[in-house]
Amino acid sequence: MLPTIDLCGLSVTRLILGGNPFSGFSHQSHERDEEMLNYYTVERLKETLRRAEAAGLNTTIMRSDLHVHRLLREYYNEGGTLQWIAQVGADSGQQSVSQAIDAAVAAGAKAIYIHGGHVDQAYAEQDAGPLTEWLERIRRHHLPAGVAGHAPEAHLWVHSLGIADFHAVCFYNCGSLHRGGGDRFDRADPPRAVAAIQQITVPCIAYKILGAGRVPAREAFEYAFANIKRTDAVNVGIYRGDNDRMVEEDAALTAEILARPV
Repeated sequence: MLPTIDLCGLSVTRLILGGNPFSGFSHQSHERDEEMLNYYTVERLKETLRRAEAAGLNTTIMRSDLHVHRLLREYYNEGGTLQWIAQVGADSGQQSVSQAIDAAVAAGAKAIYIHGGHVDQAYAEQDAGPLTEWLERIRRHHLPAGVAGHAPEAHLWVHSLGIADFHAVCFYNCGSLHRGGGDRFDRADPPRAVAAIQQITVPCIAYKILGAGRVPAREAFEYAFANIKRTDAVNVGIYRGDNDRMVEEDAALTAEILARPV
């Protein structure tokens, strides 16, 4: 298995299998979204999860919706072992975030975090009330409770409140997407993200380290692991339609980088 971190009692490999491509979120174009959805049949999705296991990963992050719940039911019934960290939000197919949390727990989540759009909004309004309530609800299920977010300032604000067990930090401040402004990937953003990560004392999961396919893999992995804390991990989406060996190559790259002397 790849090296691991302690995510609030959960042993998590420092490379986590991301699920955006599985659900057709390319952050590139509508046509690219459709391509991913057409490629990733349930059988291909389960095969990808099994190949991640074989490559040394032990964790996946995916949205919590009926599509993912069905996939995971089949995968676990067939002996799958990857632990699932669930992203929940108002778009999870339930009537409320609280219901989405309960549905993720019922579907087997081992940790849960709140979608970055909600966290960005809470920061903009300086209202931590709902966010605090949702995180407490997750902890009542005895699971680690985290937050995602696109703006480093939002993460630092949440961290100052001491309400999250872990943070999923986006390398790119592309929250404009959730406000109808489209995807924005500014290469000046990752240094701001890692500066926030270095200030956050709880575990962090860095995501969109490749800028949704805009940054070469080696460059992205080298930069991420050189700048996040040793107690942090990265979450990387896999689209095998571009490269059938992407899971194995990303795992090998992670192992190579983490094996170097510090």
